[in-house]
Amino acid sequence: MAGFIEEEMKMLFNYNPPLTKREDFEEFWGETVKRTRRVPLNTKMEKYDYPSTNVDVFSISYNGFDETRINGWFIVPSFLKRDKYPCLIHYHGYKGNKGMPSDFMHWIVAGVAVLSIDCRDQNGDTGNSAAYSSGSTQSVVCKGILDKEEYYYRLVYMDSVKAIDFALSLEQVDPDRIIIEGGSQGGAIGMAVCALDNRPYIAMVDVPSNSNIEKRIDGAYGSYSAVTDYLKVHPDKVEKVFETLSYFDTMNMAENIKCKILASVGLKDNVCPALMYFASFNRIKSEKEIKIYPFNGHEGGHTVHNEVKMNFLRDNL
Repeated sequence: MAGFIEEEMKMLFNYNPPLTKREDFEEFWGETVKRTRRVPLNTKMEKYDYPSTNVDVFSISYNGFDETRINGWFIVPSFLKRDKYPCLIHYHGYKGNKGMPSDFMHWIVAGVAVLSIDCRDQNGDTGNSAAYSSGSTQSVVCKGILDKEEYYYRLVYMDSVKAIDFALSLEQVDPDRIIIEGGSQGGAIGMAVCALDNRPYIAMVDVPSNSNIEKRIDGAYGSYSAVTDYLKVHPDKVEKVFETLSYFDTMNMAENIKCKILASVGLKDNVCPALMYFASFNRIKSEKEIKIYPFNGHEGGHTVHNEVKMNFLRDNL
């Protein structure tokens, strides 16, 4: 490997910026999870007319953190004719949505069921019933940014934990084989879910966001450039904003992850820079590995890395 790449990798694996975790961090998340559990799922699942007899596709919805209806797909590789299937839960990237069933057929061929959900208030079919008393409405990243109780990603992280509840409510799902998968925002959600919930078996997170957030804001990287812009207008609120965001920074959560993690980054990524993700990766104490793509940007390892993930899934199931 080229010397300059080796030097950069050495820097990445040694990167451990100070944590920004507040004293009540664990208490806050403990109470948040308890509150989430009190909201009934109220699940709904309808068969979708899909042009293949080899899979069963369902349009699904359930109550999220605050009874906002979270929409998604549940897809079963019925051609295998099994009673139970491992279930891969997919979290999408920023401004994305649950996708279409065809997006997940490589996982179906691998023999796992797929649950893909919307993030509320982005480009899917899911709205948002939450009220916000502060922040900018121009970007969800800024909604509720002056109050950790209101902040947007508190709701999203809990909606995503409840996706596990939904999966485990289904008779087709093997409860011991919950697989978490996502990229960018979805990778951040995957990290958070695995830190807040012990039920995931393995996780695959690509070019993850929401790590080393203060540095993301300082460099105006990716979606967090909206926070940079917000603080240009409200320079008196820097400390309060950083306090709120500290509860949602995956580097403050990573040591609580228990499952095996496969991660990936691109060294030319100027949206979610690799260095900032390593602030989280280096603190994971469970079994972990990471694939580094030296000349790739936010696309990461794209189709090449899909093959890596397929092999990882095979080897761990």
